[in-house]
Amino acid sequence: MTPAPQRGSGAGAFGDGPRGLDEPEDTAAEPGLTVAITGPTGTFGSGLVPLLEDDDRIHRVIGIARRPFDPADRGWTKMEYRQGDVRDPDALREAFREADVVVHLAFLITGNASRQTTREINVDGTLNVFRAAAAVGARRFVHASSVAAYGWHSDNPELIDEDWPVRPAARLFYGQEKAELEALLEAEASHHPDLGLYMLRPPIVLGPHAVGAKDVLPGLLAPLGRRLFGRPRRLPVPIPLLVPEYPMQFIHEEDVGRALQLCVLGAGPPGAYNIAGDGVLTAGDVAREFGALPIRVPAGPAQAAAKAMSRLPFLPPAAEWVEAVSRPSIMDTSRAQEMLGWHPRFSGLEALRDTLRSRPR
Repeated sequence: MTPAPQRGSGAGAFGDGPRGLDEPEDTAAEPGLTVAITGPTGTFGSGLVPLLEDDDRIHRVIGIARRPFDPADRGWTKMEYRQGDVRDPDALREAFREADVVVHLAFLITGNASRQTTREINVDGTLNVFRAAAAVGARRFVHASSVAAYGWHSDNPELIDEDWPVRPAARLFYGQEKAELEALLEAEASHHPDLGLYMLRPPIVLGPHAVGAKDVLPGLLAPLGRRLFGRPRRLPVPIPLLVPEYPMQFIHEEDVGRALQLCVLGAGPPGAYNIAGDGVLTAGDVAREFGALPIRVPAGPAQAAAKAMSRLPFLPPAAEWVEAVSRPSIMDTSRAQEMLGWHPRFSGLEALRDTLRSRPR
């Protein structure tokens, strides 16, 4: 018999520095924070940066990205652009100089790059970012993890809280790396007790700036993929569609931003936090919002088929995502609500509808 997985360490386990773990920090004692953000122009950054712009406790924001961009084009007046690559530790240390908080949002999702490049950016790059934050004396490190860190295992509970262990996915590189990174970051944090480690685990993130599957097609086909899949849209006419009753959670980019903002401010103890919009939708609910006429069928056969497909050899990276529908992953978000003071403003359904209403900018 396979032994039951050990319970995870949960919130408050990462870092035991002077902030303490039992009581939220007095954020009023930290005026004029400088916040450094990797990957500021993605979906998560689009939810976070406007909140930092409007927060009087944030004095300065440093945006680090490989490709140049002008913060003023986005109306970001506090942000200074710094060119940097997460694979370059020296550039990171220079960019983070004077940063009180480092927020790490840069991550490859679709897997169209080589496995070596993906790992260099996602795993090695994340460790570079954490170590650079520690080297400059930052107080807090905020990492965007994912529900995928729990993996899609048959013994996962119906409702997952933060005490359940993170475990690598069987096949999907994204779930494997998210779980691996949480363990690696926890180990790093044990050597830097003055740097509080915060990790957020959202489900699928939606909203006006949702990136979606814009880079599903590789190389020269990428522009076509962005045009076809980059912006969700309703069907022009209703089409009957067989849809399994598979449960899922969504979260709005703004609610992710608010959770990140609370971590930046140290509103609760360091640790891992599940976040998701209120309500659990089914694939049938999603199909209906896209304009289809869902014919609902039991989820079991579709999950079994997804599990079998995920075991096939030589799956391309994009196809590995089928593992994500082999087992539902529904999270309990009460810890974030109780300890961070975070509450979603959008339900999962409202997040989906806001994504479908949005138009490319």
